[in-house]
Amino acid sequence: MKDRLFSRLAPLDYGKSWVDAWDHFWFTPTAPHTLAVIRIATGSLLLYSHLVLAANLSSFLGDSAWINNDTIASIHQGDFTPPDAARSYLWNISSPALLWAHHLLTILVTACFAVGLFTRLTAPLAWWLQLMLVHRLTGTLFGFDQVTTMLTMYLMLGPSGAVFSVDRLLRRRFAGKVGKSRQLQWLLPDDRPSVSANIATRLIQIHLCIVYLFGGLWKARGTSWWDGTAIWFAISNAQYQSIDITWLGRYPRLFSLLAHVTVFWEVFYCALVWPKLTRPIVLVIAIAVHGGIALFLGMITFGTIMIVANLAFIPPTWWMRSRVGESSPEFAHPPSIA
Repeated sequence: MKDRLFSRLAPLDYGKSWVDAWDHFWFTPTAPHTLAVIRIATGSLLLYSHLVLAANLSSFLGDSAWINNDTIASIHQGDFTPPDAARSYLWNISSPALLWAHHLLTILVTACFAVGLFTRLTAPLAWWLQLMLVHRLTGTLFGFDQVTTMLTMYLMLGPSGAVFSVDRLLRRRFAGKVGKSRQLQWLLPDDRPSVSANIATRLIQIHLCIVYLFGGLWKARGTSWWDGTAIWFAISNAQYQSIDITWLGRYPRLFSLLAHVTVFWEVFYCALVWPKLTRPIVLVIAIAVHGGIALFLGMITFGTIMIVANLAFIPPTWWMRSRVGESSPEFAHPPSIA
């Protein structure tokens, strides 16, 4: 009788364990420190990108741009390719003065986002302004722009300005007023573990896994990554080469090994980054791969932003160092983000 009852309850217990695991994965409150570090790095790189764009703004925006307003509108509206939803009000602006005013606003908002000033407002604004630029600059973008846009989108969902920020200083400075106002409590969030911080972090992690999976599968479709020549062609390309390391061509076995390790790492990143045993190895390879791209292939911003994205797998305890209030019980053992 007991065996029969147990056999009926076992599937229910198994299903409940999956539900509990799902709830734990998404809804365990997490400290915002990792998000804050990613915010600082992402905001700084995004600000740098906008400043570089400002050095030659008329070449990218307006009627005299390399891809002018009429052309970019035609591309997205379906005159040359199937239409898409990548709309931007920037292709309707022709006035240089208005474009400059818009870009200066973008720089100001992004700077506030980077330092964590009124992050509840500046994070979504920084994301929206970046999205409008990304939709306008089709044909002149590369991976850096997409990754910064992705990270900013998820950072606005969590309290990324709760620590390491001007918001933190303002909350302490006006603690009395903040305690009496729900609006100020929302505008200047505290650094207690929260579900929103965990959800934002999980979304970054999952998105990154998808990026690597499809990147690895795309590499596996061709032949250059299987015969090991992909690494050689990359470092011998004078357009990208920042340091002459063509001498490595004398070691074809090394090139072949690096190519195969890269493909294996990208394809299986989504599986190996979660277990605590293999996660350090996966993250060290990520730093090596993207650090190499930054140092040797001249794509410093792309290599750096990919390393920043991988920080999502670093638990917040790494960033919590002798700060006031974190010796309390609620901060003694903050939940792991992975």
